[in-house]
Amino acid sequence: MPVRRIGLVVHQGRATALEAARAVHDWSEAHGVRCTEIDVWAKDHHRRTGREEAEAAGNPDLVVTLGGDGTFLRGARIAVKSGADVLGVDLGKVGFLTEVPAHDIGDALDAVHEGRAVVEERMTLTMRASRPLDIPAEMEAMLRYGRGPALPPPRVRPETTEGGGWGCALDVTALNDVVLEKLARDRQVGVGVYLAGRLLATYSADALAVATPTGSTAYSFAAGGPVLSPHMDAVVFTPIAPHMTFNRSVIAAPDEPVGLRVLPHSGQAAVSVDGQLRGVLDPGDWIGVFRAPQRVRLVRLRPTDFYGRLRDRFRLTDAPATAQDASEPFFRPDTPVPPDLAGMRLPPAAE
Repeated sequence: MPVRRIGLVVHQGRATALEAARAVHDWSEAHGVRCTEIDVWAKDHHRRTGREEAEAAGNPDLVVTLGGDGTFLRGARIAVKSGADVLGVDLGKVGFLTEVPAHDIGDALDAVHEGRAVVEERMTLTMRASRPLDIPAEMEAMLRYGRGPALPPPRVRPETTEGGGWGCALDVTALNDVVLEKLARDRQVGVGVYLAGRLLATYSADALAVATPTGSTAYSFAAGGPVLSPHMDAVVFTPIAPHMTFNRSVIAAPDEPVGLRVLPHSGQAAVSVDGQLRGVLDPGDWIGVFRAPQRVRLVRLRPTDFYGRLRDRFRLTDAPATAQDASEPFFRPDTPVPPDLAGMRLPPAAE
């Protein structure tokens, strides 16, 4: 379907992003497509929810992000609320989400407009909580020092079930992760962790991350968690700097929720969604994180070579063993695929 409305999320601190934004506006004007910049960093008003941002931009059917993965996450938060596709233009350094180099942006928009692009869906997370989340006023003031307004606390979704221990359904969509972390530097957070409704263990840690496969290469990875293919559905739980012997990640099935209850002896804990603080929990409060019904729709110009990107981003080619590595595909995609490999995800055919 041709593009009708574009929402544009621009990293205003990068000259290359501003230049790319002009190219998107020029393309839109030439094709009669409405293009609205979504200023998620505006300093003269309160931050809006993803749904409000989507409505302010006329509910675009394509969101284009110009920056790195952080900019992409902001755009994805907006796109998922209106069912839009997301096209990430790569202006970052260690990105796994952005796709298109800035010099190819015109060709990429042509491909989307003409229906030649590939749409790749990724699993997201949502959550419930024992009470609506909020951020103390004094903390909000500190967070805004030198920065724009913080995102508002998530709203309560209408499907909230009163009573019965189900808590509040929160209007949250995380592409990377939901993180529960300590607020005071000198006091770890104490948390009971539940998998599929059963207690796994209690942790004293700096933080606990619940990630998607897409987010497995973000905070969870930095804490020693596993790398998962973004094409799968799973929920990754990773403790961060835990004071206990069992410090391993746990990979749960996509239908197994992860519950995090702040223990009575713990200090307060902060809840972050894709790196953005969204609320503070007191001892006794809890959140439950689980697979969301909405999926983020990423625009790709060709099938994603995730492992090639992993190799490049983390400089795995620097290993001494690569001297013996010809960097050729293990299977030969330039010959007919054998029947027993039909349907497997393989490198693209050689051009």
